[in-house]
Amino acid sequence: MSQRVPTVISTLQPQSVTIQEVADLARVSPKTVSRVINNEPGVRADTHLRVLQAIEQLDYRPNLNARSLASDRSFLIGLFCHRPGDYLSDFQTGAVERCRVSGFHLMVEPWDGTGPEMANQVATLLRQLRLEGVILLPPLSDHPLILSKLEDAAVPIVRIAPRRVEGASPCVRIDDYRAARALTAHLLDLGHRRIGFLRGHPEHGATEQRYGGFADEMAARGVPVEPGLVLTGNFTFADGFACAETLLGDADPPTAIFASNDDMAAAAVSVAQRRGLKLPEQLSVVGFDDSPVAQMIWPQLTTIRQPVKAMAAIATDLIIRHSPRRRGWPEPIPHQMLDFEFVSRNSTAPCAGASG
Repeated sequence: MSQRVPTVISTLQPQSVTIQEVADLARVSPKTVSRVINNEPGVRADTHLRVLQAIEQLDYRPNLNARSLASDRSFLIGLFCHRPGDYLSDFQTGAVERCRVSGFHLMVEPWDGTGPEMANQVATLLRQLRLEGVILLPPLSDHPLILSKLEDAAVPIVRIAPRRVEGASPCVRIDDYRAARALTAHLLDLGHRRIGFLRGHPEHGATEQRYGGFADEMAARGVPVEPGLVLTGNFTFADGFACAETLLGDADPPTAIFASNDDMAAAAVSVAQRRGLKLPEQLSVVGFDDSPVAQMIWPQLTTIRQPVKAMAAIATDLIIRHSPRRRGWPEPIPHQMLDFEFVSRNSTAPCAGASG
């Protein structure tokens, strides 16, 4: 069996500036520069800003090997994901930007959660690399085997959008349930009553949250959810396309489709246009995430914007600030919920023939 080679996103450049030069420019001691780089407490805000400005002006990049030997830290953070995509790309960007400020590396490692060799591969990786911590993207944020392996190795974990907030590690998320209710309310306010719903992958925590928000808002308005209009698209364009073909091929198709992510929403728009439907006059479509595809298609998607880069920065910062001498997280566990934004574009319109 071939050995896995992780992808490392380098955040460091060859060193040509010394920490003493940064200290001289910022008018502080080298120790203060080191404290700022490592995000240690006790540095005044104006001093902190002055050091960061000096680092940027001189393009200073700490020597990773020297720092590792001096502090017994690896300065390496793992980002474990299931598959590539727009979400991963945005998240990776946010994580790398936060790593760069403190001179850390980010290692991106994709895992097949169903692979028979995954347990051995994770164990091998943890033996070979000394990770400061690991960020788990869904559905790996709920994967019991990966969680167990990391906990056994005492590697700090930050979970992104897990199914359950409870646990021994922090999580970073938005309120998917409330966001889904907002999208559903938007469609209902436009007069839509026959609304198709494309569910995400069943192993993602957000899948149930988004469907729950949709179903509860429909119930609150006295509108029944028709089981035949709820299909599973697994968060992929291909599966979303097949689901949309089924919905729009029905003798009595829905007047609106709520897709649980933008890829499936784009697929629904594609199917509708192939069938000669006028959007949004004959069909309204909403997505979720505000990924790049939301503005690349026409009509552009009404959707929910997740602050993905901010989520990544917060998750990375939690690991950077975590003391390597501490086993476990301080109480209370530092869970973070960020705000979402409802983005109204051109893919929705009043339902044709709706009263009121």
